[in-house]
Amino acid sequence: MPLRVLIADDNPVVRAGLAALLTTHPDLSVAAEAADGREALRLARAHRPDVVLLDVRMPGVDGISALPHLAQLAPVLMLTYSGEPEVVRESLRLGAGGYLVHGEFTPDHLLAAVRDVHEGRANFTTSAATAVLAELRSHSSQPQRYMPQSQGGSVNQPMYGLSSREAEVMDLIASGMSNQQIAATCFISEKTVKNHINRIFAKLQSTTRSEAIARWLGTARPGVTGHG
Repeated sequence: MPLRVLIADDNPVVRAGLAALLTTHPDLSVAAEAADGREALRLARAHRPDVVLLDVRMPGVDGISALPHLAQLAPVLMLTYSGEPEVVRESLRLGAGGYLVHGEFTPDHLLAAVRDVHEGRANFTTSAATAVLAELRSHSSQPQRYMPQSQGGSVNQPMYGLSSREAEVMDLIASGMSNQQIAATCFISEKTVKNHINRIFAKLQSTTRSEAIARWLGTARPGVTGHG
């Protein structure tokens, strides 16, 4: 059965374009179209779609207000012109499974994102991925979290000899992201993520994710096997 998608956007031209794109693929179909958050919620309850494409700014009930309710019914992929970091962060906090900004993705990227979100894999465009990384780095005030320097990265980066990219990947590992989510956030392949992780583990003298996280966050002493 094709994935059934609900499109929620106040612009009828955008809705029509999305519907035309989705219906050209046999594994995707349009379950319903909504012009605001209230209608989207009503139609989601009625049609039980597999994925919801949700705009942020709509008249009446906007996407952010409807998001936590819609996320209880189906995976939600934000699809919007709003790339502000605070909007991205709030959307992810409220349950969005991905965030695409118009102008930053191709039709193939959009189709892949719909499938990814349905399968529980995060998918972001550049603006959204940047906001996710900024959010991770904003926790520097917490004593057992990493502290970004002026050029980025962790205070542990020089200690372990990680490159900037390896430090970025390690920060994402410490945040709880899977390899698939890291690949989507950094716009690299899962194979590349695994290669980075192998080098990180070697430099941190760790054999497991939990051990590497413990060393990276300072809860294990360098040179000591295990962390608890």
